[in-house]
Amino acid sequence: MTVTAATHVQLLWKERAVAKHFRSGVSLHSHTAYSEESLDNAAPFIAGVPFLRRAIQRQEAEYNRARSVKLDLQTGYWTPPLAPRQAHRLEQKQIEAHFQLPALVSLTDHDDIRAGMQLRVLPRFADAPVSTEWTIPFEETFFHLGVHNLPPSEACAVERRLSAYTARPEPAELSRILELLHAYPDVLLVLNHPLWDEKGIGRDRHLASLKILLQRHGPRLHALELNGLRAMSENRRILEMGKSLNIPVVAGGDRHGMEPNAILNLSRADSLPGFVHEIRRERFSHVVFMPQYRQPRMLRIVHTVIDALREYPENFEGRRTWPDRVFYRDPVTGAPVPLSSVCNRSGARIVGRLVAAMRVVDRRPPSVILTSA
Repeated sequence: MTVTAATHVQLLWKERAVAKHFRSGVSLHSHTAYSEESLDNAAPFIAGVPFLRRAIQRQEAEYNRARSVKLDLQTGYWTPPLAPRQAHRLEQKQIEAHFQLPALVSLTDHDDIRAGMQLRVLPRFADAPVSTEWTIPFEETFFHLGVHNLPPSEACAVERRLSAYTARPEPAELSRILELLHAYPDVLLVLNHPLWDEKGIGRDRHLASLKILLQRHGPRLHALELNGLRAMSENRRILEMGKSLNIPVVAGGDRHGMEPNAILNLSRADSLPGFVHEIRRERFSHVVFMPQYRQPRMLRIVHTVIDALREYPENFEGRRTWPDRVFYRDPVTGAPVPLSSVCNRSGARIVGRLVAAMRVVDRRPPSVILTSA
């Protein structure tokens, strides 16, 4: 018997009451210091901010003067500021404050399971899920799949297999991997931000690839994602897609900075395996848009940029300043090297002034920012 998928959406700023039968709040899809975020995604922002652009250019020029090999930051990446325990606590505090419910938090770094594995070493996080956001090259583009709650004893072997596919995709192997993941009864597979043409191949070509992916592998995908950093118009289209395909739609905040996830799930289960059962078997999802989602999207992205660039004196050595958290690939060995190893003081001061200026803007009410823009 086919169970019809049901996705309920609640806008917390319009409907603050929470049904008593919910037993937990669920935060899916957020990133920690183990995520490698491409500098290509930051390029449009860097190009439009003179202070930041000049700071990066100074680091490149200094490196080129000091060495005979040219520094190529196009192969580099940045990492979010929060360690796994900090990220988990941030999500937990929001759920407890707004809903007075226990928090179920699944941290999903790009192609990396260390956040969950590291948390499980600590007694208070013994039940933390081992999850990742898997990059799937497909047709002309790539997609991101949230893989939640892997069996800890098998997670490392699974991660190696996922990474091998990402490095050398082969269609038959993708089918085998998805079948393997689907066979774990407590694993949840979520197609993250499915309408986002992240590779930039064009909307029509991206949709054509998405259609093929869903035709071939739809039965092994348990849910589509409403993404906290994508526009409401896009999220509405995903809700319509879920309804037409009879696939539940779940929340994915996609947090990278200090703003907790802007979209959450509420669940009648009190454990993550119970929530997975609710989505996979009962095909029921209750999604809550949090108040911060109402803020202008570009303003929220600016918040994330501030979080990425500012200093964190409480962090351990090597993670406190932005050059510690930005990496380039050594031109000879290909090994990741922190930008701080070649960063001069003038470059750091330039970015410091930028962050200070952005913080002044950040403290102003959103309405003032919008009217003065």
